[in-house]
Amino acid sequence: MFLNKIKNFFLFSFLILFLSTKLNSQEKKIEGLALITDGDTIKLSNQKIRLFGIDAPEMKQKCKKPFISISFLTLNKEYDCGVVSTNKLKKKIFNKKISCLVTNKDRYGRFIGECFYKNTNINSWMVENGYALAYLKYSKKYQNQELNAKKNKLGIWQGSFEKPWDWRKKNRN
Repeated sequence: MFLNKIKNFFLFSFLILFLSTKLNSQEKKIEGLALITDGDTIKLSNQKIRLFGIDAPEMKQKCKKPFISISFLTLNKEYDCGVVSTNKLKKKIFNKKISCLVTNKDRYGRFIGECFYKNTNINSWMVENGYALAYLKYSKKYQNQELNAKKNKLGIWQGSFEKPWDWRKKNRN
């Protein structure tokens, strides 16, 4: 009898703990046709969503990539890598039905989430193709995708660039 009461108490306590965790979780799903703000922010159903764990070059940010290579000499040219990043995201998901799992909001009031087009994780896709960096300050989830993009010189990794968070610090108005 006493053991049954203890067992019931622990079972009840576990159930309360489990339910309170689920109720306190702010994770929700937002779906809709994607509008692209920039390389790491989209808009679905009138809600702005910052892509979790990644950071893309800013719209005004410039990067460099090889233009001409002759023997030991390589000439680089500047290009608008923030615009390229945004355009690659547009080409991938613009006006397509996207589903995002969002948790909390950032200081600008945007939801933070992982977004999917069919079975493709958009956050991961941006990093693995070199159009965004893994934002290691907030998550290590996309670190391997970044290492692979760097190794294969994809996207911004084909040349030189300033990390978006460093570029923002230097270019605040």
